[in-house]
Amino acid sequence: MNERLQVYEDKMNKTMANLDGELGTIRAGRANPNVLNRIKVDYYGTPTPIQQVANVSVPEARLIQIQPWEKNMLKVIEKAIQVSDLGINPTNDGSMIRLVFPELTEERRKELVKDVKKKGEAAKVAIRNIRRDGNDALKKLKGSEVSEDEIKDMETDLQKLTDKFVKEVDKAVDSKSKEVMTV
Repeated sequence: MNERLQVYEDKMNKTMANLDGELGTIRAGRANPNVLNRIKVDYYGTPTPIQQVANVSVPEARLIQIQPWEKNMLKVIEKAIQVSDLGINPTNDGSMIRLVFPELTEERRKELVKDVKKKGEAAKVAIRNIRRDGNDALKKLKGSEVSEDEIKDMETDLQKLTDKFVKEVDKAVDSKSKEVMTV
């Protein structure tokens, strides 16, 4: 792999990592603590992720328990979850908060699969944009110390890299879609 192409591979890897992170926040019927990643609570004036102010556990397939390290955080966490786009009402028993994930309806599953595919398409577009940037940079090399053949080889390598990452995106989308549709 040419070191000139390394920067584009790194960018494509970041795109994949971003996609994996986004797919991780889509709930697939079973409780996954990653759904809390985007929710921040006010911890002494600082927006802080729930995982940094409480112990988050998944004792059952469709239940998340949140046990704050400080009692006064119970109400704050409960309110943050209620105003979030999670769509689950927290139950507060005075010492911990429970989130019970309902079984997903067939219609909701199909909506989630559409969302997964949309995120996959966005990742593919990002990867193709990285390829385009790479090809533009390679075109600028013409007439420099790099030969036409080397530039052609690098363009071919960049296309192979793009194809590899597009396949990875497809695989991730298929895998998540199956997970969402599994009852």
